[in-house]
Formats: sequence, C-alpha cells, structure tokens
Amino acid sequence: MQKILGLGNALVDIMTRIDKDSVLDGFELPKGSMQLVDEHRSASVLKGIDHYEKSISAGGSAANTINGIANLGVETGFIGVIGEDEYGNYFRDDLIRNGIKPLLIISKTESGRAVALVSPDSERTFATYLGAAVELSAGHMKDELFTGYDILHVEGYLVLNNELLETAMQVAKRNGLKISLDLASYNVVEENLEFLKKMVAAYVDIVFANEEEAKAFTGLEPDEALDVLAEDCDIAVVKIGKNGSLVKSGDQSFKVGVIEANSLDTTGAGDLYASGFLYGLSKGLTLDKCGEIGSILSGKVIEVIGAKLGNEVWDEIRLLVKN
Repeated sequence: MQKILGLGNALVDIMTRIDKDSVLDGFELPKGSMQLVDEHRSASVLKGIDHYEKSISAGGSAANTINGIANLGVETGFIGVIGEDEYGNYFRDDLIRNGIKPLLIISKTESGRAVALVSPDSERTFATYLGAAVELSAGHMKDELFTGYDILHVEGYLVLNNELLETAMQVAKRNGLKISLDLASYNVVEENLEFLKKMVAAYVDIVFANEEEAKAFTGLEPDEALDVLAEDCDIAVVKIGKNGSLVKSGDQSFKVGVIEANSLDTTGAGDLYASGFLYGLSKGLTLDKCGEIGSILSGKVIEVIGAKLGNEVWDEIRLLVKN
C-alpha cells in the first residue's frame, strides 16, 4: 500500500451550532463566507459564542483529508506550522492519536484556528485566524520530509504563497511522489487562476474540484470542465454535490452516485471525499471504486457536526469499504 503525505494550513477547527443567523450579524460575518480575521477578532468571536456548545478538532483542508486516510489504515504524515500553545499542542496530539506522523514546524506565533458557525439550515460561516499556519514557507520544503512517501496531497489555499506551493511540488517530484491538489475554494481559484493553471499543467497528477471551483478554473459546466481538467493531469475529479461526482483519466470516465445521508453539516465533505478516493488509489483500486469510497466518506461526514467522525462511524465505514 502506498504512503500519503499532506501539506497544508495547520488549523484547529472550533465548531459551534448557532440557533439563529442574527448571531452572524453581530460579528459582521456574511452567512456562508470564509472571513480571514486577526487574533483579536478571533478572540472576540470566541467570547461571543462562549455560551454555545462547541466541538474542537484538528482541521485545515489537507489535514482533514489525511486524517480520513489514516483512519482507513494508510500510513500518513502531515507538514504544517503550529504555535507553542494550547491549540498547537492539541493539533499535534490529534495527529498522533490518529496515527499520522507529525512533521511540524514550531513558531512563536499563536496557532491558527477556524471558528465555524453552523446555522440552523447547516450553512457554515468561518472566521479564520491563520496565525502560525501561514508561516509555512518554501524554505521548510526539505527533501527528508518527502522521503518514503508516494503521494503528496496539497490544499489549494496554499496558492496564496506561490513560492511555497511551487517549491513543494518541485521537491515532491524530485523525490518521486505523485501530486494531488484540492482546489479548495472558487474565489481562491479566480484570484490565482494563471498560476494555478501553470502548476496543474507542470506538476499535478490528481485534481479535485467542486462544481464552482471547476467553473472558476475552466469557465465551463461540470461535464465540459472535467474534460478540460483531465487534459492537464492524470486524474480529474469534479464533485457535483447531491448529484455525486465525475471522474476522468485519459479516455476513461465515470459518474459516481452518492449514498443516502441525513445532512447536518457539510463541513469536510470535499476533504473526506478526497480521503476515500486517495485511499482507493493507494490500494490500486479502479477509479469508479475510488469514487464510491469517496462518496461513502463524504456521505458519512455530513451527518455530523465538523469534519471528524467517531470510532463507531469509522468501524461502519471500514465494513462498507471492504464490501
């Protein structure tokens, strides 16, 4: 079985279900948005939701994906930057607890955290303080971090640091790794389109995009977008929500359905789809089977608050994946 390495923003997710959308207005957070905030505003939001029940987990898009892969029994590692504080300790301990090798750089800056406010209709609104996470740099991309791994999975948010992203991909390729990229957010794609296209064409083997991201990248609807993405990489995946996903490699293409699920919170659905898909690839399974496993994981994670699943759910998933 292949080993998979993650690279991304090391964030602690603080998930809170709010009882009314007017709570968002009080923080001047547009519903459904992801707002970058400084440490003072982050602290203000946390204080304002102090009376709500919260769940805390190690997060960030790539870390969520690696966590899912690790829980399916694949050997994994994660590269990121954390601070010397309670949140940083939690992030590192969570990686270790889930069997992920922590390849972490320690900073004097406070650890990054994403406060996710989940509305009654399950829409998520994020107030994200990147903190130490954003200090991940090209200078950290040493060969020894990549040695022994077969696939590097990168979150698209890292495109905000062009030098970091390109250097990571160059080092990964030099060490024989395949590169998997999740485009992460349509607005990030729009703002970095030319550079992202260059990276995909030059280095990327596997691309994950949702419908909006695929349109931002190609200007096309899902079916046509899939064709364009597949021209520049070995495997292209376009996720189309409740309609499933589209997968293409060369002249092979598949449409994959979804599993029946009671959606409570869509946090992590795309991240966990990538977990299932990359797990399948690491096992040498067919692309349609990889997509089916991705759908199982994404279907299960939308039934809980946050991007982490409990042990009982993982036991159920492992049984489903085996069948």
